[in-house]
Amino acid sequence: MRNGQGAAPAPELRVAGPEPAAAEQLPPDRTQAILEAAKQIGAILKRAGHRFALAGSVAVYAHGGSGRLQHDADFCVLPEDAEAVAGSLRAAGLTVRVPPEDWLLKTSCFDQDVDIIFELAHQPVTVDLLARAEELPVDSVHMPVLSATDLVVNLNTAFSEHHCDFGAVLPVARTLREKIDWAEVRRRCGDEPMPAAFLFLLERLNVIEPRQEQ
Repeated sequence: MRNGQGAAPAPELRVAGPEPAAAEQLPPDRTQAILEAAKQIGAILKRAGHRFALAGSVAVYAHGGSGRLQHDADFCVLPEDAEAVAGSLRAAGLTVRVPPEDWLLKTSCFDQDVDIIFELAHQPVTVDLLARAEELPVDSVHMPVLSATDLVVNLNTAFSEHHCDFGAVLPVARTLREKIDWAEVRRRCGDEPMPAAFLFLLERLNVIEPRQEQ
C-alpha cells in the first residue's frame, strides 16, 4: 500500500506527550527506551501502510546482535514517500524536524532520537532494498528490517578517509556473519579501498573465508 492510500489514518498514539503520566511510563534504561521508540514509530508506519524498513543498530539487534543500544533508531523510507511519512508522524502527535542534511528527517519518541532516512551511503533508498527486508520481531512488534547483507553493505560503503571506524562494524560482522551473503557484499562494495580493507581484516581474523580467485 503506497503512501497510506486506502488505509485508515495512523492512530494518535500518545507516545511523547508532556503529561506526567507519559513521563512515568518511560523505560528505565537507554536500550529499552530506544526499543520502545522503534516499536512506536514502526507501529505508526505499519498502520498508515507506508513502505519502510528498520535500519541501524536496532536492525542489528533484531537480527540477533548486541542487546545494548546507545544510539538512535533509524528507519528507511523511499524518497518520494518522505512527505507522506512525515504527515503520518505528525498526525500521531510527533514533531518532525528537517535538519540541514537533505537525506533524512528527524523526530523523537520516549526522549530518543529517531531518524527517517531516504538515502543510505549517498544512494537513495529503493523499492528493491525495501523488498529484501525481513519481517522480524523488535521486542513484541513485528516489522520489516533491512537484511543482514544490506546492513553490512551500507556500513561498508559508509567508510571513507574521514570515517573509517572498523572497530564499530567488526562486532556486527562477527555476530551476523552466518546471515550475510559475503559474495554479495564483495560484489557491491569490495572494489572500493576502505570496504576492501575491512573485508581483508575479516579474512585475517577468520570471520569470513578468504576470497576465492576466479
